[in-house]
Amino acid sequence: MKIVGLTGGIGSGKTTVAKAFHAYGIPLYISDVEAKKLMVESQEIKNLLTQLFGPDTYLNGELNRPFIADKIFNDDTLLHQMNAIIHPRVAQHFKDWVNRQDAPYVIKESAILFESKANIGCDIIITVTLDKATRIKRLLKRDKTTVEKIEAIMKKQWPDVKRIALSDYVIVNDTLEHMKLQVAKIHKTILNKIG
Repeated sequence: MKIVGLTGGIGSGKTTVAKAFHAYGIPLYISDVEAKKLMVESQEIKNLLTQLFGPDTYLNGELNRPFIADKIFNDDTLLHQMNAIIHPRVAQHFKDWVNRQDAPYVIKESAILFESKANIGCDIIITVTLDKATRIKRLLKRDKTTVEKIEAIMKKQWPDVKRIALSDYVIVNDTLEHMKLQVAKIHKTILNKIG
């Protein structure tokens, strides 16, 4: 089974693109969603994060996201330590998930596919792109955030040009119709390659 990595910057619409592949019966693994689940369900991760951030890491059994976001926002060392706890465990969770799938290929959606070196385990890589102004506009609508916070996250992620250079396919997510046409074409191409 082939593993297709799907990535793109914050606000590019990766999840919408992933769902368009899912419409063809392709199994989806949304890394961010699965990581968030593991951070609540895995006692090992809970213990390690509590050791790292302190007793305010969890409130009533739920991850204290604003508290953690505040801690790692300007502290790359803490962010790196948190990622060292989460990324290997998400990678193992993904491997176990892949073993349970029955499809010609699966999609692994991850904003930080390259940054976390998860691209190494992928056979094919797709990058989703969209201009910065539209991404910011979408994120302001979607999340309770500020332009400053969005730009701070964007600065921590790879620029599109760097991702595109290492990708097999690029999807420009400007309109739903255009995106779906690109997905249909790539899906067909992948199936032909797999044979």
